[in-house]
Amino acid sequence: MAVPKKKTSNQKRNQRRATWNRKAHLAAQRAMSLGKAVLSGRARGFHYPMGDEDEEGEGES
Repeated sequence: MAVPKKKTSNQKRNQRRATWNRKAHLAAQRAMSLGKAVLSGRARGFHYPMGDEDEEGEGES
């Protein structure tokens, strides 16, 4: 089983954590931006089903 040979320094640990947090922050910003664009109607190239269209397969008798 592989084990680390030496203890990871605090600087390296903090650097890795900062990178992870930065990626998460960017992903959250992109998601918020996309959500705002969809709600305001200015989204280009993002397709989603509209609620007012008749859907096939619903049991209308």
